[in-house]
Amino acid sequence: MTDDSKLDKTAGGPAPDDKPAADNKPAADAPSTEVKEASATPEAEKAPSAKPAAGEEGAAPAPARAALTDEEKEAKAKAAAEARAARAKERAAKAEAEAADTPKEPSPNQPLLDRLVALLQEIPGEPVQEAFINEKGGHLPCLSIKPETWPATAEMLRTHPELRLNYLRNVSGTDMETHMEVVYHLISLETKREYCVKVKTSRETPSVPSVTSVWPTANWNEREIYDLLGIDFPGHPDLRRIMMADDWVGHPLRKDYEPLDPEV
Repeated sequence: MTDDSKLDKTAGGPAPDDKPAADNKPAADAPSTEVKEASATPEAEKAPSAKPAAGEEGAAPAPARAALTDEEKEAKAKAAAEARAARAKERAAKAEAEAADTPKEPSPNQPLLDRLVALLQEIPGEPVQEAFINEKGGHLPCLSIKPETWPATAEMLRTHPELRLNYLRNVSGTDMETHMEVVYHLISLETKREYCVKVKTSRETPSVPSVTSVWPTANWNEREIYDLLGIDFPGHPDLRRIMMADDWVGHPLRKDYEPLDPEV
């Protein structure tokens, strides 16, 4: 073995015919980092600059809204009111249409009312002016009776074996502006049935026959109605004021009442 071959084996380098390693590639073949950075710089210069955020210095202020004139405010309010009215009208029409499409069930107390009206037809003078069911009041059967037939009607309501309305729970009076009205709530203590009877009278000379002889509990109620509304109750045994002083002028619950002393 020659000295040259020994030198090749102990050096650890490649033989003269071996290919050079990748790390030994000439510098001209490798991409240059400086070239990439240089090519990226013009693009960055061409990119548009970011817009300044709202509130930052240099941002254009928003244009101020002109104040509305009184005429414009009134027009807007009128338009809004008309829109609300149109929506309400539309809802009402829709509800009415739905109610018309749905058949209304008869009241469970309608047979009681029909029977009551049939019984009262026996009284001369056709006492019943109106008959209806107060659905919001628990389907309460209600009647409107002519004033001149009220004493005979009250007597039948109390004594008829099918009715026996022997307890007058409440009596109230109301100024309806077009007329006066006295309302009686009657109950049968035996059957537990309840009815409402209304008697209408004029505002100029309001008068409803007293029923204290039929239901004694009407005594003080009729006096109170007379005192506060001025409705007369012919046949009452002691019709006088019960709340106001005897010399009081006028009736405080009438809609046209004007006190003589405004401080009272």
